[in-house]
Amino acid sequence: MWLRASCFLTFDIAVPTPFILMLRLRSGAQQWIASEEYRLNPSLPVYEFTDNYGNLCQRLIAQPGLFEIFTTADVMTADVVDQSPGAPFVDVEHLPDAVLSYLLPSRYCESDRFGLMAASISEGHLLGYDQVKAIETWLRNNIAYQPGRSDTPISATEVNVRQSGVCRDLAHLGIALCRSLSIPARLVVGYLHGLQPMDLHAWFEAYVGGRWYTFDATQYELKGGYVAIGYGRDAADVAIYNQFGPQVLPSTQEIQVQLIDGNIMDH
Repeated sequence: MWLRASCFLTFDIAVPTPFILMLRLRSGAQQWIASEEYRLNPSLPVYEFTDNYGNLCQRLIAQPGLFEIFTTADVMTADVVDQSPGAPFVDVEHLPDAVLSYLLPSRYCESDRFGLMAASISEGHLLGYDQVKAIETWLRNNIAYQPGRSDTPISATEVNVRQSGVCRDLAHLGIALCRSLSIPARLVVGYLHGLQPMDLHAWFEAYVGGRWYTFDATQYELKGGYVAIGYGRDAADVAIYNQFGPQVLPSTQEIQVQLIDGNIMDH
């Protein structure tokens, strides 16, 4: 399917404020970026770099006053999410080097604390994809999904105690459970067509059967329409913006994801 995904942010800046943005999409196995637009108002110098996880990031210093960021991209993404029941567990010694960091505990995914719980949830399931699917199902049935925004990420341990959370929180707990079984897992932030209420979204991917697969405990049926912005170990790696100095929160955050006519993009 063809989607047009856009993000509009505004900030009221009091003092010169360094930002690191992560708002440019990149093409990959599951999506193709046909065109994009990235506007800053007022215009200012920007330096772009690629972080340790392959994400496109932009450094800048916003000056006092109103600061606006607008990005939009036309994306071809999968009509359906790939699923592969029975895809095997990959022994750690056979994992690609780039995947190994997704086995380790991280700030919001304390996988070293979930070994017994993960083993109980996945008991009786084939090693690999089926274990992750069991974790996804357990999350959906046991952790209450609360749509909306949360400015402060919480860890997997906290989510498990609260038994509720936003999309990012459910993903953190899913990642921690997977890693405790020696299954690499990573957080993805991006857009999802049809999400209600519309906002940025977070889900997780697990590495089984020699590739990454999408899992999302907030959705009862995995459909197409996922557009990834960034990948990382947890929320600390995939913030769409980081700012330094006195805290500045967006005064506007508008997200849109629309179906568009793919025939137009072919010409």
